[in-house]
Amino acid sequence: MNNLNTIHLNGLRAIEAVARLGSLQAAAAELGVSVGAVSQQVIKAEMQLGHPVFQRLPKGMVPVDAARPMLARLGDGFRQLSEAVALGKQRDEKLLTISVAPVFAARFLVHRLDRFSARHPEIRLRIDATTAMADFVADGVDLGIRVGSGRWPGVEAELLLQQFIFPVCSPALANRLQRPEDILDLPVIIDGRGMFSWDVWLRAAGVEPRPLDVRHVFNEASLCLDATIAGEGGMLAWQTLAAYPLKEGKLVEPFDIRAATGFGHYVVTPLGMRQPPKVKAFHQWLRQELAELQPSGG
Repeated sequence: MNNLNTIHLNGLRAIEAVARLGSLQAAAAELGVSVGAVSQQVIKAEMQLGHPVFQRLPKGMVPVDAARPMLARLGDGFRQLSEAVALGKQRDEKLLTISVAPVFAARFLVHRLDRFSARHPEIRLRIDATTAMADFVADGVDLGIRVGSGRWPGVEAELLLQQFIFPVCSPALANRLQRPEDILDLPVIIDGRGMFSWDVWLRAAGVEPRPLDVRHVFNEASLCLDATIAGEGGMLAWQTLAAYPLKEGKLVEPFDIRAATGFGHYVVTPLGMRQPPKVKAFHQWLRQELAELQPSGG
C-alpha cells in the first residue's frame, strides 16, 4: 500500500465522486465543499497520478477510457470504506455505559448492581465515574446520573429522587444525642465541596445555628462518610450516600428530621435522542431502587 503515500485521499475522493455523479457541482454538494475546491483536488490528483482522469466537455466531466478500470476499483474501495465506518460506529447493544459521580457509584450503585445483573444478565455495565458532565457522543456514554437542579444545557434530565439532608453518626455518638440542639455539642465532619451547610438542617430542626465543633474537613463526601463511620464525628448526609451504612447499622440517623436542599438526583440523556432498550431497562430499574428511599426521604 506504499503507493497510497503518493496521492492524497481527498483527491481520490474527489475523483470518485465526480466520476460517479458526473459533475463538479454534484460532487461538491455531496462532499460539502466548494466547486473550486473539488476542481483543485481533481487537478492535483491527476498531476500526482501523472495523467488526466477526465475529459472536460461541455456536457460535464467524462472519464477517459484508460481511467475506467481505476475508477471502478475506487468506487468499490470507497463503498467498503463507508461500510467499515458504519460498522465502527455501531454501538454494542449489550454494553451500557453510565456516567456517574464517583460518590454515587461507590456508595449507592456498587451495592445494588448485582440486582440489576440478576434481572438483566444480557446487559454488561461500564461505569464512567466522573464529576464532569459527559459528552454523550465523544465519550460513548448512554446515560448519566447527576445531582443538581436539573437544568443542564443540551440534555434531557428526568427527576428520580428529591435530595434531603440529615445528620448521621456512629451508634456510640448517637447515645449522646437526645434533642436536635445536642448536635451543636457534637464534633462534625465537613465536606469542603458540599453544596449546603449545617445551617440548612439546623433551621429545619428549629435550632438556631451557631459555630460547630469541626473535627475534620475533607474535599470528598466518601471520605467524610468513612470518618463518620469510624466515630470521628457527625456529618450531613443524604439518602443515596448513607443508605447502605444505615442499613448495615454502621451509622445511625439520630433524628427523624430531614431538610430539602432544592436539588435532586436526575437521569440525564442526550437531547432529542431515542432511548434504546438497554437504557430504558436501567432507567426503570434505577427508579425502582431509588423508590425504596422515598418514604423516609419525602
